[in-house]
Amino acid sequence: MARSRPEPMQVVKQRRDATLNALVGGVPYIQFLDITFDRRGDELTGVLNFDDKLIGNPFLPAIHGGVTAAFLEVTAVISLSWSHLWPLIESGELSPEDIEGGNMPAFPKTIDLTVDYLRSGLPRDAYARAYISRAGRRYASVRVEAWQDNHDKLFAQASGHFLMPQLKAE
Repeated sequence: MARSRPEPMQVVKQRRDATLNALVGGVPYIQFLDITFDRRGDELTGVLNFDDKLIGNPFLPAIHGGVTAAFLEVTAVISLSWSHLWPLIESGELSPEDIEGGNMPAFPKTIDLTVDYLRSGLPRDAYARAYISRAGRRYASVRVEAWQDNHDKLFAQASGHFLMPQLKAE
């Protein structure tokens, strides 16, 4: 019995990147804040691309606290969605064309989010990574860290709980 030949890795990478871009591109608020995601395998890093509109206090200047909280929450939600939808993406059941065609999957809903502001966000790009502590069928717990120049010097962190959407097969 002959096994089917696996897809070339470049095709797999392109499909994953296109699906992530469709997922992120389908949310206008993420576009407004200009948040993008860098994908390495199944690990995502959120990037808050700096713009003057993000400044809350022009005298410091510092990134607005609401923008920081939104960045942390968006990173958590997209990371949870990515890990939750990974089996559908890998099996081909969810494609970028599906998402762009109006079949946007449901996102996890925030139950609570606690943000710790550790220092002022400087007027430059910021990065965040979510760590999923627990992800069950109905509930997930996530910790998010945000930094700018040095990953060891966080400017904000958050912990949150989310209600997970039900997949089609469930």
